[in-house]
Amino acid sequence: MNCVVCHHTVSHGLTGWHSQCPHCRYEAATLRVSINVPQAHASIDEEAREASLKALRQANFAEIVDHARTYAPPGGRRLLDVGSAHGWFLEAAAPAFDAIGIEPDAEVGSKAAQRGFQVRQGYFPDALRSDETFDVIVFNDVIEHIPDIGSALRACHDRLNPGGILILNLPNSRGFFYRLSKLLVRLRIAGPFERMWQKSLPSPHLHYFDNQNLTRLLAGLGFSLVFQRELPALRAQGLKERLGYVGNPNPLVLWGQYVVIRCLIPVLRLFPSDIIVGIYRREG
Repeated sequence: MNCVVCHHTVSHGLTGWHSQCPHCRYEAATLRVSINVPQAHASIDEEAREASLKALRQANFAEIVDHARTYAPPGGRRLLDVGSAHGWFLEAAAPAFDAIGIEPDAEVGSKAAQRGFQVRQGYFPDALRSDETFDVIVFNDVIEHIPDIGSALRACHDRLNPGGILILNLPNSRGFFYRLSKLLVRLRIAGPFERMWQKSLPSPHLHYFDNQNLTRLLAGLGFSLVFQRELPALRAQGLKERLGYVGNPNPLVLWGQYVVIRCLIPVLRLFPSDIIVGIYRREG
């Protein structure tokens, strides 16, 4: 396997399904994607999952919409949210943009559509008409799940209007918790590392980037960086639900994890966050 960023041969990683590039620090996984497979959802408490993520994502999405308004081309209002899930970003973007979403998970997408959002069931770019273009394309916690990431990013370039922007909000391989999970897996404690990759979920992570190798990847596909920063990765609200929505965790272990992480939140700003957002302008 060659690195999607620098095209060097990747090295064996920390598990049988994990690999990493020794040249640019890109990381990859060979985990299986099983969206719309009922058995894959059996271990997930979807209500707890929604409750655990909503406050954090709504706060981050409000900030991303502000940045989109700043960097979108003058007069540009057409926005596409790829992997729109529950519709939270569509809701945040609605006052400023004419926004539509694409969601491959039929059940989740139908719930957002029932709330009045324009959501098409399917995959990007297949769910679009051949002539549809946009001023802003957004991937919130989505691009890292796409197997053929190069094809997806090239499709973004094709679907953006001149001067349009691509917004990528995704996990950070330099983040505090991800680096801690790598230390733990070396000590034969695999659970946190598997959870960071969402190994047991229907749509696991297949890529991990940092700011530098992500920007390098985008530059090679016709995009220039215009803005980049970290976003908060944790909030106290919803934290316990976030720790417990997968599987059936031991209550004592769950509460122990919650207390430790809850106490860490105030000092996490001293370390790199586990979420980064980058805005890239289409060139040419």
